[in-house]
Amino acid sequence: MLASMPDRRPQQQAATDSRIYLIHSDILYKNSSDPTAEVLVGNVKLSHEGVFLDCDSARLYRAENSFDAFGNVVMVQGDTLRLTCDSLYYDGYSFRAMARSRVHLYHNDSRLDTETFDYDRLTGTGFYPEGGTLYDGDNVLVSDWGQYTTSTHEAFFTNNVQLNNPKFTLVSDTLYYYTDTEWARIMSPTNITSEDGTFVYGERGTYDTRTGKSTLLDRSYIIKDMRKIVGDSLYSDKEAGFDEAFGNVVLTDEENLCALYGNYCIYYEETGHAMATDSALALEYSTPDTLYLHGDTLKMFTYNMNTDSVYRNLHAYHRVRMFRNDVQGVCDSLVVIQPDSCTYMYGQPILWNEQQQVFGEEIRIYNNDSTIDWVHVINQAMTIEQLDSVRYNQVASREMFTYFDNGEVEHNEAHGNVYVVYYIDESDGTQTGMNYMETTDMKMWMQDKRIYKIWAPGGKATMYPPTLVPDDKQYLSGFAWFDYIRPLDKDDVFVWRGKSEKNMLKKTEKKIVPLQKLDQLKEE
Repeated sequence: MLASMPDRRPQQQAATDSRIYLIHSDILYKNSSDPTAEVLVGNVKLSHEGVFLDCDSARLYRAENSFDAFGNVVMVQGDTLRLTCDSLYYDGYSFRAMARSRVHLYHNDSRLDTETFDYDRLTGTGFYPEGGTLYDGDNVLVSDWGQYTTSTHEAFFTNNVQLNNPKFTLVSDTLYYYTDTEWARIMSPTNITSEDGTFVYGERGTYDTRTGKSTLLDRSYIIKDMRKIVGDSLYSDKEAGFDEAFGNVVLTDEENLCALYGNYCIYYEETGHAMATDSALALEYSTPDTLYLHGDTLKMFTYNMNTDSVYRNLHAYHRVRMFRNDVQGVCDSLVVIQPDSCTYMYGQPILWNEQQQVFGEEIRIYNNDSTIDWVHVINQAMTIEQLDSVRYNQVASREMFTYFDNGEVEHNEAHGNVYVVYYIDESDGTQTGMNYMETTDMKMWMQDKRIYKIWAPGGKATMYPPTLVPDDKQYLSGFAWFDYIRPLDKDDVFVWRGKSEKNMLKKTEKKIVPLQKLDQLKEE
């Protein structure tokens, strides 16, 4: 008799007193050592309520409606379930089977291998407490403890769970798996490593082992190459080639030392394109002074994927604000072109560097190793330097160039319709006067953050004593000091403050000379 089997005291019978039937046995006899049993030997066949069992020998207990089966045991239920083992105990009242040693359960196209398997026919549920392996298509699932329900095709695994597939490996502590759909339901910290090097971590969600589609919750993340995307919830579609994240999303690119933040982000693996919205933020941290850039929508485009000449461009729109310790900016839209090392600012752009403020219709910032090299301001250009609460050095022109050295302004150039308001102070701070100038071009050189030389080809200039500066010459036309707009820190980039209506630049209209047409000569 099998070890660890339940006692054989009579149990309460089911509403229908269904009996176990003996179909065939080569030999049947009684054994004095077990007088309640009928000993069956050779080609034994038994049946009970749709189940048929074959074995080499058995002991049938008619009073208890149960039997013990030994040797080449095969139990078949319908055309979808087949169980084989070395020995089996079956209780006809509870509809329970206990299989031991070299147990194999076949259900549809799945197979479960274990050493101990207890099966309840009423619920269609069996469990194995001593470890087992489930084979289903390309999936092989191993665990220390498991449960399988044939009616729902649901398998439950716990303790050292591993799912092996030619395309990936899944490691977890607790996992549900469905043999009809080949879906896995994640219930504990789980690692999934794909053949292409993609690593997925999740604590709760679902994973389609056939397609690689996954829905993960509870702060999950995906890592591929040097890119990592983290979110409160993630949806990944390997067939379509994109990852979608929701809630406190962080997309980092360690190769280019940049990151995208937002409450929604999508990334396309084939093209390397990404988009972030809802509190979107881009970080560039290739230098100790990190750049923080916010816009309603941020898009990153990757070119020349999987080559040595790969590069990425960033598009930001609308209500763009950026902050770095040495420079701050505001505009309606912005584009960063990596090959050109240039940032293009459009839509009422303003740029600040320490006490310097620059604005115009368009601003282009050229970098050298992530530090500003020079700035080009196009149309209605104006640069302003604040000296104190009432005095400002000002230059207005059609276009303007500002050149930097180690993050500080080295010299400025202004071209076309140049107007200048420049205050002259002695080294001890004594105010000498104010110089008003109108010219066609001008260059200014800086030293120790002060103007020390100005060049102009000629023009109109007037020097006013400090106390005799006319009110209409103190500020150039279009002057505005936008300190109330300037981003104060990395968190302030999320707080939009725009220009007042009166300070809005009117877009310059380009006048185009119409093409002249000559009447064709008519043939006579």
